[in-house]
Amino acid sequence: MNREKIREILERIKRGDLDIDEGLEKISFLPYEDIGYAKVDYQRSITKGFPEVIFCQGKTPEQVVNIMERLLSKNSRVLATRAGRDIFELVKTKIKDARYNEIARTITVIREEYEKKGKVIVACAGTADLPVAEEAVETAEITGSNVERIYDIGIAGLHRVLDKIKILRSANVIIAVAGMEGALPSVIGGLVDKPVIAVPTSVGYGANFNGLSALLTMLNSCVPGIAVVNIDNGFSAGYLASMINLLVEEKR
Repeated sequence: MNREKIREILERIKRGDLDIDEGLEKISFLPYEDIGYAKVDYQRSITKGFPEVIFCQGKTPEQVVNIMERLLSKNSRVLATRAGRDIFELVKTKIKDARYNEIARTITVIREEYEKKGKVIVACAGTADLPVAEEAVETAEITGSNVERIYDIGIAGLHRVLDKIKILRSANVIIAVAGMEGALPSVIGGLVDKPVIAVPTSVGYGANFNGLSALLTMLNSCVPGIAVVNIDNGFSAGYLASMINLLVEEKR
């Protein structure tokens, strides 16, 4: 936790060598634990309102377990993304209340009840987009938002989107997940007065270029009010959507 550095800053404040506001700013960047292969950031829940999220891809199961246990020592909710079944199996032996979403590849631990507010809608074009959509759902829910799913409403059957306009308009923010040509966010964005977070997926045939064509379609949308995250990045979409949703709820 860098206790020595915190003590040093406090001593400087007491001596008058450091302004209080400047000292507090310095302290706000210090609380982390260096465990060699990771620096576990305990400050994240203060600066972002939610603990550091564990990205499991590239980490060993043992590393994930160790980081998760340390985060849980100071937080009642923890999220891990891109977790394979092998990682979850080891986590489960150490953390009995861990829950796994097989489709999203997320691990969540929730040890205290918390209030979910507002409404985020996660819509996806096709069933093949579900892994990314479910990652967004898990992220938005654990960070404090109510989430409603609307799946398989790709524009190849436009009537399916039109049938859900009333529900789409009831949300504070909408996440639209699509592969192939990636047109769903533009269609939804043209029908609602709410912000739309577009998520391109790597689903598609050869010229899809593993999601690049969908990404470019979304970036080039002429519809105002659309933001775009990276390919297959359901986590960032869910996190951003929850932040927007909770800000809206604070104003009510």
